Order: sequence, then C-alpha cells, then structure tokens
Amino acid sequence: MNVNWKLFAPLVVAVLVWLIGAPAGLSADAWIYVSIFAGLVVGLILEPLPPAFIGIIAITLSVLFKVGPVVTVDKATGVAKAITSAQAISWGLSGFSNTIVWLIFAAFMIGIGYENSGLGRRIALFLVQKLGKSSLGLGYAIALTDLVLAPFIPSNAARSGGTIYPIVSSISPMFDSYPDKNPRRIGSYLNWVALATTCVTSSLFLTGAAPNPLVLELSAKAGIVTPSSWGSWFIAFLPVGLILLIITPLLTYVFCKPEVKGSPEIAEWAKAEFQKLGAMTRSEIAMASISILALVLWIGASTFKINPTTTALIVIILMIFTKIITWQDFLGNKPAWNVLTWFATLVPMAAGLKNVGFLDWLAKAAGGYLVSLDPTMAVLGLLIAFCLLRYFFASATAYSTAMVGLFATLIMQIPGIDPVMTMYILLLPVGIAGILTPYGTGHSPIWFASGYNKGPEFWKLGAIFGFIYLAIYILVGIPWIQFVMPTLH
Repeated sequence: MNVNWKLFAPLVVAVLVWLIGAPAGLSADAWIYVSIFAGLVVGLILEPLPPAFIGIIAITLSVLFKVGPVVTVDKATGVAKAITSAQAISWGLSGFSNTIVWLIFAAFMIGIGYENSGLGRRIALFLVQKLGKSSLGLGYAIALTDLVLAPFIPSNAARSGGTIYPIVSSISPMFDSYPDKNPRRIGSYLNWVALATTCVTSSLFLTGAAPNPLVLELSAKAGIVTPSSWGSWFIAFLPVGLILLIITPLLTYVFCKPEVKGSPEIAEWAKAEFQKLGAMTRSEIAMASISILALVLWIGASTFKINPTTTALIVIILMIFTKIITWQDFLGNKPAWNVLTWFATLVPMAAGLKNVGFLDWLAKAAGGYLVSLDPTMAVLGLLIAFCLLRYFFASATAYSTAMVGLFATLIMQIPGIDPVMTMYILLLPVGIAGILTPYGTGHSPIWFASGYNKGPEFWKLGAIFGFIYLAIYILVGIPWIQFVMPTLH
C-alpha cells in the first residue's frame, strides 16, 4: 500500500512546531497559530491537496482555536481579552472583502474575454507574421506578444500557457522539431524565450502576474505600505524591464542556440492564419476598446478617483453587456473562483502573523544581528536571500505568503535604511525570480512539461538567467528606484 507522505507532511510539521513550545515572548495561542501557519506553508510547497483547499483548512483551524485576530488588552486590568467566536470568524472571512483579492479575481475574468473574443490570438499572429522571418526575430515576436498581453491578463499561466503556448507549439513541428526529436532545431529556443519573457513581463506590470497585488497587500499587512498604483509599479521597474525584454531573446540565442537560423515559413504561416481571421469581429473591437478604457483608468486611478478593483468590475460588466462573455462564463470560470478562495484565505493568514505578535517577536530576535550590518550590504543581502528562497517554493503565491511578512519585519529592524524603499526593491522582482525553477511560477510547469528543455538544461538555464536578471536589477534597478521613489505614490 502506497502512502502519500505529502498529505501528512503539513500535519506532522504543524504538530512538531507546536510540541517545541512557545519561546519566551510569545503566548501559547500565538504559538498555536505559528504551528498552523507552518503547516500551511509546507502544504503550499508540497501541494498534496489543491492550494485553495489547504488555505481553507488553515483558516478553519485558526478560527476553531480562536487564534489569528488582533488580541486586545483591557486598559483597566492589563489582561488580554478572550477572542470571541464572532471575532474569529469575522477575521477568517475578512479576505473575501479585500479589494486586492477581488482585483485578481476580476483580472482572471478579463483573460477569458481575450480568449472568447479571439483578440489574443489575433495579436499573436500579427506580431509573428511581422517579425518571424528569422529565429531571432521570431523570439522577439513572442516577447512582444507577451508584452502586449501582460497588462490585461494577470495570470501568467493563462497568458503564456493559454495564448502563447498554442502558437509556439504549432511552430516547432514545422521545422521537424519535437521534444523527442530535434528539440534544438528551434523548439527549445522558442520555448525558453516564451518562458523567460513571461517572467519579465510578470514583473514589469502590476497586472502582469496575480501575486503582484498580493505582495503589496501582504507588505501593508506586515506594516510597510509601499506605492500601490499601476503607474508607480510600472515606472519603478521600467528600465530593468526594457533591458531584459531586449536581451532575453539574444541571451537565449546564445545559451540555447537554435540550429535553424531563418524561418520565413513561419512568417508565411502566421500571415496565412492571420488572413483567415479576416476583419476584426465585433467582439474583438469591443474587447480592444474595453481594454484601452481599463488601461486608462488603471494608470490614472489617482486622477479619476476610481479604485482599480472598481475598474476591473466595470470591465466585467461591459464584457457581459457586449456578449464577449456570458453570465455562465462568469459562473463557470473555475480558475478565477479558485484564485478568489485561495487568496482570500492567504491574506488573513499572513496578517495573522503580525496580529498574534510573531513578527514583532521575530524582529526582536533578529534585531541584534541586523543592527551591525552596513545598510547597503543589508539591502543587497536581503534581496539576494529573498530571491534565492524561491528554490524552496512551488509557486510565487506560496512564497509570497510565507516570506513577505517575515522580510518586512526584518527590514524594519535595520537602522539607516528606508523601509518602504527597501521593501519595494524586494517586491518588484518577484516575477523575474520565477525563472529559477520549473515550478517557481504559474506558467513554468507548462513549458517544462512540453519537454523541449529537459530537466538538467532547464535548471542550468534557470540559474544562468536568474543570475543575469538579478545582476541587472541590482546595477540598474536599485539606483533607478532610489532616484524615482520620491515621485511614486
């Protein structure tokens, strides 16, 4: 009889942490919460069950034990008041009223609109026919396609796997390039360009990856409120994003060199497929118009006094009214509802670490080591550690949930640095750090499973690109962020 050890690992870890006992400075209830959170993190890493279900289990246990909400102290007696059942469940369900969670949910619905209208495929084919006459040009076509779609499709799995992957998977066989036959002719090159480019665009736009709004929310929950507008994020990462977008196809051409140098057939194929589409349909025109409106409102959120989540909900309403999606599409979008449930449990769980006093305790414990560090070296060390820890997590969401609050607390203990700027420096490259592993972000497993870049090659390329990306971010991104930070809001 085979035993699924992954299923029991979260429980075992939670129990072991609880048995260790609360250290000095933490209450027994706080340690119960820490043990539940430790089990949650292990569950999100191993994924023996759907992540959203793991989140529900963790929230339910926390509510059952009445740990997680802020503990208030009676001013007269100085004794902590007991948390009521109503307070516990109110805290447990608070994530479902979180605006960031609903923004992510709505963005997944927008992705369905791109698929249903056909606008995403039209954009991809147009760029390929214009730039696909050489293998390198085809790499840039793939990069530009992702760049155009990224502001509007925040699920990198949906964007890269749902729109770009079908196009790329149709190109490689035209050159007799298959996962098990001639993968280096062109398939491995195209696949890696697509994977790496999505990591870059995931960091370039706040709406380029679902965890981006989440990390800002988790940072705020931990006590560091960073600039959260779409425009601020874009400006802060822009120089690094442009450099990485330009060099990624070139780097891939060097480290994963295709045997086929020219591909005029691909341009002709894309041209033929594009012509078959004919004139833009009513749905495509409507989707393009709605997307432009959404982008304008997102960029000018502070000017128009419209919350980004409100804009996303407006987009959903307009898509339904214009029949780009139906109400049944809305109800039947399982990935969107799954993400809503998942993130709605992760937000209060992450906030709970601060509520129970764990982050404050950790800060005091680590403070002695951080005080003596040079501020510049401390920031670089935190950034490198923040990125390298991605090797241990199966998704950016799991990683963010476990680490953002912890690093926010550590940052606030280092004298001589700006906590807001330092936190922003750590959060912006969450997308590009996904390049490291075949499981580091939503779209990675799709390209890894295609088989064009085998295991050893995948890990080697991930390390090479991860090092180059991080080096450019340190050399270009950090000075730029320090320069523009006073203007961001």
